Amino acid sequence: MDCQVTDVPPRDEIDIPALRAKYYAERDKRLNPKAGAQYINDGPGDLHDLYNHDPYMAVAPREPIVEEIDVAVLGAGFSGVMAGYYLKQQGVTSFRNIDHAGDFGGVWYWNRYPGIQCDNESYCYLPLLEETGFMPSRRFAPGPEIMGYIRLMAEKHGFADQALFHTLITSLIWDEAIQRWHVKTDRGDDIRARFVIMGQGVLNMPKLPGINGIAKFKGKMFHTSRWEYDYTGGSCENPELSKLKDKRVAIVGTGATAIQAVPHLAQYCKELYVVQRTPSCVDTRPNPLTDEAWLKSLQPGWQKERIANFQRYAQEVPMPAEEDLVCDFWTEINRNLAAWNAAEPMTSGTMEEFMERREVVDYQVMERFRRRVDATIKDPVKAERLKAYYRFLCKRPLSSDTFYPCFNQPNVHLIDTSGTQGLEQITETGFRQDGVDYEVDCIIFASGFEVSSELEKRWGFEAINGRGGKSLYDFWRDGPHTFQGNMARGFPNLFVIGYIQGALNGSVTEQFGKQCEHSAYILGETLRRGKIVAEPSAEAQATYEKHFAEVEMDTTAFQAECTPSYFSNEGQKGAPWQLFRAYGLGWDMFQKMLGDWRADGKLEGLELS
Repeated sequence: MDCQVTDVPPRDEIDIPALRAKYYAERDKRLNPKAGAQYINDGPGDLHDLYNHDPYMAVAPREPIVEEIDVAVLGAGFSGVMAGYYLKQQGVTSFRNIDHAGDFGGVWYWNRYPGIQCDNESYCYLPLLEETGFMPSRRFAPGPEIMGYIRLMAEKHGFADQALFHTLITSLIWDEAIQRWHVKTDRGDDIRARFVIMGQGVLNMPKLPGINGIAKFKGKMFHTSRWEYDYTGGSCENPELSKLKDKRVAIVGTGATAIQAVPHLAQYCKELYVVQRTPSCVDTRPNPLTDEAWLKSLQPGWQKERIANFQRYAQEVPMPAEEDLVCDFWTEINRNLAAWNAAEPMTSGTMEEFMERREVVDYQVMERFRRRVDATIKDPVKAERLKAYYRFLCKRPLSSDTFYPCFNQPNVHLIDTSGTQGLEQITETGFRQDGVDYEVDCIIFASGFEVSSELEKRWGFEAINGRGGKSLYDFWRDGPHTFQGNMARGFPNLFVIGYIQGALNGSVTEQFGKQCEHSAYILGETLRRGKIVAEPSAEAQATYEKHFAEVEMDTTAFQAECTPSYFSNEGQKGAPWQLFRAYGLGWDMFQKMLGDWRADGKLEGLELS
């Protein structure tokens, strides 16, 4: 593939001070003093018990399970299945995946809205392709294919029949007397696990905007992660939403879910109201079928090489003369920056000069996104409202060939709520905005998930109590305290997978997979050495945290320009669970640090007993 520099506006056309002021103004319109508290986990009427409700599969009754196992793996999405894979690699077979969904899939089980696809390249996102012998059908694989692949991974590696589904964890309690975790569930289970791996993902708890009057609406309401095909018609595999042909529908949100679902709603609804607080930046989406000739050219190790290349281009710095293998909007800034530096070498070569140039390219790329809006949407007022005024990666960048053209259809209406920080009012018959009442039959919430809010809202467990009843919720109230980013003093044999205190990777499955691999190694070594408990020492944890703080990447200046999003818990300053707190020496150095620690074999910093 011949990957070229993109056609961005020339640098002399970009007035960065003026745009920065515009970014701040647009940010301030949307800042809500409630931050993440403006959202609720549950709702009234049709939305009651939103988290537990499964519209896709009936819950089969069963007797409670009381048993002892080596490992309870919380979750059966990518993290949970990769944990199972690496446990098997360590020779550990006494484990269960436990999930409140009805099958494997995690976020891909719940999200079956029309048009759902992977929104970054499948060849990087789907892990362990070489190990499993699977290849995605196209560059951005559809949701049902990804869900099927997650089950295939479990079947291929021999642990699919060990899972417990439609089972919701209610508490994790460490029992000092038996040196095990009591894993309690809503099915009355008491699973006494030697170890627990928390792999329930980051997009697991749906949230709703706490809109005034939400309980009054008498029409149909649902969240996109609990799509009601009985109401809309069609299916995820065949999204012909024919039952909406006489319906007036509002969809609340214009993020990653909405830009995929809106084109299908626009095709079938009588009237569609797209309620937007903050626009997304949306690029083109070439999505060809996987090329057979390319497949035949691949050599062993190709996926690891591709993921590493994507990480350098999307998140860090590519090597000199390194080809951009993925070549999309995620890698565009570094690709264009590399071309600029090659044509006009930096004068000082300092990191400050490098970051100054990178900022210029960021502004160029975002201006390219805005000009795409002008080129696509006929109504200049709509076009202006759909433009993203913030830095790249302040919100998740997206791609679609069909989202913007919808707004040229007469039945599609854009409702901009930026000046009121969201929708003002829901009424019995619809919603009210800027003094105008809109009657609708159905309200669909594309309002996302609890990602960077407090742990209680995200995890939903009644308690996670370690030694002496110590609460992990309280211990991590102001942010994580860990050893190596996945274990904590006072919580023996507990491994947490997620955005905790480690390095970031441009592919979330690569990041979580490496955490699963490291956790499985520690767990396996503990058992092989005839030990019962593994726990970081207080000194080792303090030393690691000090090191992380010393090298942590400072993103405060960048975040200051950002519009509120789930990346920063809706604009909360110093959010303790902000997604992009990163190990400042980079992904490769973090993996080397852990790899050297494993190779040394001493398990230094852990207390085994």
